[in-house]
Amino acid sequence: MKVGILTMFNGLTPTYSLVNIVAEQLKMLLNNNIETKLLVSEHCPDSEKEGIYTDERIEWVKVVNSIDGKQIKWRDYSDPTKKVHNSFFKETDIIAKDLVDKLSNVDFCILHDIHYQGWHLLHNVALRKAQEELPNIKFIAFTHSFPNNRPPKVKWPLSARYKPMPKTTYVYPTLSGIPALAKQYDVAEGKCRVVNNSLNLLADMSDITKSIAEKTDLFSPDILITYPGRLTTGKKFEKVAALAGAIKKQTELNVKVIFCDFKSSDIKPDLYKVMIKKEGHKFGLDLEEDILFTSDLGYPYGIPRETVLELFTLSNLFICPSYSESFGLTVLEAASRGNFLVLNEAVPALEELGKKLNAYFMRWDARNFGFDTAENYHPSEEAYYKEHGEIIVNLMRQNSILDAKTKVRKRYSPQWIWKNQLEPLLE
Repeated sequence: MKVGILTMFNGLTPTYSLVNIVAEQLKMLLNNNIETKLLVSEHCPDSEKEGIYTDERIEWVKVVNSIDGKQIKWRDYSDPTKKVHNSFFKETDIIAKDLVDKLSNVDFCILHDIHYQGWHLLHNVALRKAQEELPNIKFIAFTHSFPNNRPPKVKWPLSARYKPMPKTTYVYPTLSGIPALAKQYDVAEGKCRVVNNSLNLLADMSDITKSIAEKTDLFSPDILITYPGRLTTGKKFEKVAALAGAIKKQTELNVKVIFCDFKSSDIKPDLYKVMIKKEGHKFGLDLEEDILFTSDLGYPYGIPRETVLELFTLSNLFICPSYSESFGLTVLEAASRGNFLVLNEAVPALEELGKKLNAYFMRWDARNFGFDTAENYHPSEEAYYKEHGEIIVNLMRQNSILDAKTKVRKRYSPQWIWKNQLEPLLE
């Protein structure tokens, strides 16, 4: 399958929102190994390419924008009562001929505002003419602005902005706009689809965070836990895994734990990791999918602090069952990035900090000033985790800010938009 994206961009400045939207669609297509052709104006400067636009897998095609050696001047025909300029049809013929040549080898053509913008009436009409010689191409026409009210009477070619094109699916970024979109183009609502704009949270993150995202799915988990620390039994990594497993088993949510670990002389790392995984699996985690140690990705001495903060930006739950803490700086880091806090109430520093941050408390073995404490769970540790795990999930759902953060990561990620909205249009 080969997909063309027809934008008629004259420039690629990222301040133009459509440039960013197309950039995300390019990533979706390329990440799924789909041959992609990008059609822009003849006068779009190569010097403005940056980011995904520099990817060598993109086939760049420049659509003719000159006539008799002079640049074609685009005119705004948003007013349906206007008359087109004298050379309009001559220009459309030239552009149509070029589009036939440059779209001849694609299976789908995605249009961005070509049918909507008055500035693109020229390309709208040219495309309809070209389509007569491109019978096998399916078109997907995106409209990115509020649909226009359909005028009672409008003559050709101005009517092209209100007339459906064969083999075309019309797309709008929200469901609420579908009725108005259908009215503008005079099509049944059933021929319209929703493709939301996506937010790529990874776009401005570090290369290390991006590499972690390539190794494991950071976007679909309902509960994403980040736990950084020295790989010592005092940090109680296994208790994080156990509670995470109990939450998954009790609530049937998708749970993942990212351990940002680094070596300790207290215990052999490989031995402790086996213990942590065994405990997590015992309580309900999948060993292959639900637990990840960043040291296993080539960072045995830890990942940079900025990467930890970026992972906290993506995660929504922070569990700290640590045996001993003098302060707990990671608690502040997790809180600053909007994570629900679950802390060991038996550790004085965590209790003090947690009360100020409105954390949720559980109890694990701990070191206090001058004595140690040991917890006994009735009827069992598993029952204790299940009870508190269910409460934690309910509190997270009731927190509107945390709920919104989680939904932005899950529901509006490029991965979700691709799989649930854009890819089905290419079937």
